[in-house]
Formats: sequence, structure tokens, C-alpha cells
Amino acid sequence: MKRLRRWLKIVLGTVAVAYLTMVVLLMIFEESMIFFPSPYPKGNWKALAIPFEDAEFQAADGTRLHGWYVPHEHPTATVLFLHGNAGNITHRAAILERLHEVAGASVLILDYRGYGRSEGKPSGKGIVSDARAARAWLAKKEKIPEREIVMMGESLGGGVAVDLAADDGARALVLISTFNSLTDVAAYHYPMFPVRWLMRTRLDSEEKIANYRGPLLQFHGRTDTIIPFQYGKKLFDAANEPKELVVSERHDHNDTVPADFYEKMRELFSELPHEQTP
Repeated sequence: MKRLRRWLKIVLGTVAVAYLTMVVLLMIFEESMIFFPSPYPKGNWKALAIPFEDAEFQAADGTRLHGWYVPHEHPTATVLFLHGNAGNITHRAAILERLHEVAGASVLILDYRGYGRSEGKPSGKGIVSDARAARAWLAKKEKIPEREIVMMGESLGGGVAVDLAADDGARALVLISTFNSLTDVAAYHYPMFPVRWLMRTRLDSEEKIANYRGPLLQFHGRTDTIIPFQYGKKLFDAANEPKELVVSERHDHNDTVPADFYEKMRELFSELPHEQTP
């Protein structure tokens, strides 16, 4: 019996040490588990089949950033598009083309720090700062107030878009396959670890979106395996009116968004008044 107790103590001690080691590693490598950038020259930098300009600007801390600006001669709206956590702007060429041709918008897509041609290393605070710099550049380019820009985000970019729209206002907010909070999604994928207590990058959109006053158009698939539908729905439920949730019954996270969603965007943009009240 003593030998068995001693053996159990050794096993339990080993398991405890292994678990604590995993927790420490998760804390140390948190950013590596959130951000999966493709730095230049990865990607097809000739993928965009419509006229565009290279956009170059700096974040508040001096980090040099890059994006693609796609102007429209008669835009329905001016959109800042914030992409997800993997790849770079070249992987969103088809989205830019639909935003331009179907939704009729002028668009700036940003590569966060560490992505594409942008300098630096991604972080939670860093990507929000990068988006603010991009919005300022776009407003100056289009000669409009920053609050007249439509904030659009997919996946991780949705959390950034909500952050800026909630703090500073936006003409409208468009969200694709995004979440109520990054910590909830992490807890779903890693239920054995106390990630809600440990994570520094939180992007708590469910709490922030209550401060946004303006139209919301949101898309989510019921079969999303990366950000399950329930987390997108929780965000939508927390938002103020007017709002619309477009649900696809068979859409996984990285599937192509249906063309009719861009038509809905065009309808929304054509009905928007200017100078939204915060």
C-alpha cells in the first residue's frame, strides 16, 4: 500500500509539473498561437486584377506599414478592411474585387505589423494601433472624416474593427465570421487550460460593441469550425440596432463568402446617411 501511494504521488506530481509547464508555455508563446503572418515575398503579389495603389504609412510607434488601396470612381462607401490572423493581403484579392465591383466601394486593406510588407512583429495592441494608422491614412486620401469610414473585419480583424468603431464611431460596421471575445474562442479550443485568466490579447468585442451606435451587417456560418456560430451570435445579440445577421447553413470559416452578401453590403451602403451620431 505504501509503495502504491508513493507511486501515485510520483505520477500526480509528474502530471502537475507537465500541466504547469504547458500553462507557462502557452503564456510565453501566446502571440505565436494567435498570429500566423505570411511576410513578403510569400503570396501572389500580382493576384489583384483591378487597379490599385500601394499604401504606405506609419503606426504611432513608428512601425512602417503597407496595404493596398483600391479606389472607386463613384463609391457607395469608403471601407477599411481588416483581415484575419493568417496570410497577408494577397490572400484577400478576391474579397477586394467583390468589394469594388459588387459593393461599389473604395477600399483600403491593411497588412498588420509582421504581415506582408509591413515591418515589426504582431501583437494585440500593435494590430489595433496599425488599424488606427490605416484609418487615418484612408480618411486623408478620401478627404473625409475618419468616422465616415465603414469598418469591416473578418475573423480576428472583426475584433479590431469593433474596437475602433466602438471607440471612435464608424459610418457602418461589417463583420465576417468573427467572435464575441478571443478568450472565449481560445477556451473552446483549449478547454483544459485556464486561458480566460491567462490571455493578454483579449479583444472583448461583446463588451465593446455596446458603445457602437450605427448600422451593423454581420455574416456567420453555422458549420464554422474555427469560430463556432454561437460566438458570432453572442456578439450580434450584444449589439445595438439597427443590425442584420446573415447566416449560411453550410459555411466553414475559410470558405468563400457568398456573392449575395456583397450585394447586401451595397444595399446598406446606398442607404447610409453621412455623419453618423456616436
